[in-house]
Amino acid sequence: WNKLYFAHHWPVTVCKMDANDCHDPPKYWTIHGLWPDRAEDCNRTWHFNVTEIKDLISDMRHYWPDVLHSSQNRTQFWKHEWDKHGTCAATLEVLNSQKKYFGKALELYKHVDLNGHLLKAGIKPSSSYYKMTAIKEALRQFYGVTPKVQCLPPEEGEEAQTIGQIEICFTKELQLVNCMELEGESNPMQAHFKLGTSELSVCNDTLPTYYPSELQ
Repeated sequence: WNKLYFAHHWPVTVCKMDANDCHDPPKYWTIHGLWPDRAEDCNRTWHFNVTEIKDLISDMRHYWPDVLHSSQNRTQFWKHEWDKHGTCAATLEVLNSQKKYFGKALELYKHVDLNGHLLKAGIKPSSSYYKMTAIKEALRQFYGVTPKVQCLPPEEGEEAQTIGQIEICFTKELQLVNCMELEGESNPMQAHFKLGTSELSVCNDTLPTYYPSELQ
């Protein structure tokens, strides 16, 4: 693999995608995962062990919660992220244990400060719509690179898409890098994130964009 996608998702949108036991989703961007491109389930024998990250648990619950399942003691989401992506990322020395993988993701989350940057740009959850180009431009200005922004397409009778995920990319040296090098370059593995019947896909630059503050 060549780069890491560091995905943040917007809990309110995630809950909207999948009606289940989502209660009171956080009103800040949380971590979805740290994903090497083009790699999945790299080492099936390297099992997730929650005791290895016990020092990180309180931060994990806050910044990397299982949005879809509100109960505190669930570790399924982290296990899934480790099995599918962490065991692949572990070819890098800085990510070659559970503690390092989850710890580094938490560090990147604070470093990237997506919540703080969006607020600074005046982009906050609202009932009015944003222009996708304005959101992308603000992100480009902060990071100097182009992130990947994913939305829920408009439902029947709606005109607006709903922002759901922002991915910021890093090289193997953990330097910021454009998520998409070329227009139209597709990454087969991360093309879609599906939940229930809805799925996120790359946002449409021309559609009005909804950044919901609460579940409708």
